[in-house]
Amino acid sequence: MAKFMRKEIEEASKKGNVRFLRLMFTDILGVIKNVEVPISQLKKVLDNELMFDGSSIEGFVRIEESDMYLRPDLDTWLIFPWETTEGSGKIARLICDVYNPDGTPFAGDPRSNLKRTLKEMEELGFTEFNLGPEPEFFLFKLDEKNEPTLELNDDGGYFDLAPTDLGENCRRDIVLQLEDLGFEIEASHHEVAPGQHEIDWKYASAIEACDNIQTFKLIVKTVARKHGLHATFMPKPLYGVNGSGMHFNLSLFTKEGNAFYDKDGDMELSDTARQFLAGILDHAKAFTAIVNPTVNSYKRLVPGYEAPVYIAWSGRNRSPLIRVPQSRGMSTRVELRSVDPSANPYLAMAVLLKAGLDGVKNKMEAPVPINRNIYVMSEKDRYENGIYDLPGTLHEALGYLAKDNTIKAGLGDHIYENFVNAKKIEWAAFREQVTEWEREQYLKLY
Repeated sequence: MAKFMRKEIEEASKKGNVRFLRLMFTDILGVIKNVEVPISQLKKVLDNELMFDGSSIEGFVRIEESDMYLRPDLDTWLIFPWETTEGSGKIARLICDVYNPDGTPFAGDPRSNLKRTLKEMEELGFTEFNLGPEPEFFLFKLDEKNEPTLELNDDGGYFDLAPTDLGENCRRDIVLQLEDLGFEIEASHHEVAPGQHEIDWKYASAIEACDNIQTFKLIVKTVARKHGLHATFMPKPLYGVNGSGMHFNLSLFTKEGNAFYDKDGDMELSDTARQFLAGILDHAKAFTAIVNPTVNSYKRLVPGYEAPVYIAWSGRNRSPLIRVPQSRGMSTRVELRSVDPSANPYLAMAVLLKAGLDGVKNKMEAPVPINRNIYVMSEKDRYENGIYDLPGTLHEALGYLAKDNTIKAGLGDHIYENFVNAKKIEWAAFREQVTEWEREQYLKLY
């Protein structure tokens, strides 16, 4: 049943003194876009008649086919807790799917693409694919021009309290605003690195969970700026400390309940759970390009900083790619630890679902769990245990993606081609750069 009906939205906009409406969507690279209209255009929006120029959005369409429609998902109606700059009223938002002029979903819309993959899931007898994300971020001070610096606002460590954790007030305000918007916050704490924080909230079904991630990022950045801080979801902003991850806790459901749980199974895991897990492991090298989509992502995926580097799973330790937390029953899930917060959540969920379902359809067998610390195993020991490395660069990951038809199908031709083209440009630009590290190493030596 829908959360909001048209009449409720119209009434809420009047009662809440809403003056502007943001129609939000996400481009292929995961960047939040929006078209803002005065609330006087609400009827046109709710009638699915609002058009925009798709040729100006990364990876969307060419200029000769630019007209596109934004269709709002009424369940995403939300009034932001802040006033307009003039202080004359509130701003609301609706998250939209992008449609072609002929009324068909646009193949380059990540949200619509995830819906397509979810239909495949339903055809296999599953009813829901759930996600509980664990996003991390850094807080840096702003300079006198309100530009971000590399100066941290605290020296805190894992679970530290004020006065060491000076980001506590900012993080608390973020939590309060998220709760006002309907988030059920489960945890909020300082992370391992100075200036690094994590906020976790209750799982939701795939589309809602991805919507929540995008909303979360917007709230975090907005509240941080009010505290004179810049919040970044860049995977590895600082050398020598942990990077920021966004662990994905995944679970699959049928009408009967959690499809990953079997009280009589080994480790109380069902055959479906093991097959799904096997599919994730089998396609890990290819989907890494999607869940770790930037050049910088691979500065995080290195040994020594808690991020996963090796393709394996365990029910205990945290060094493999996948961990199966101890909770069972409705809470049975697999935790993919490689995802970072620069990932487009809609694309990430689409390819992970596609990978897992491939394991289920083909009844793949999960390898033996690795309950040792993989970081201290020798290369020979890892090889003998069937443990392989994740890709070490974006370029390498794109090479694996190009060879994996299952993951490519999870993206669709339009998104795959435009994503890869954008990432090849990014890699080429990175290769051409001469860094300060190179000058320090070579300028005097040669």
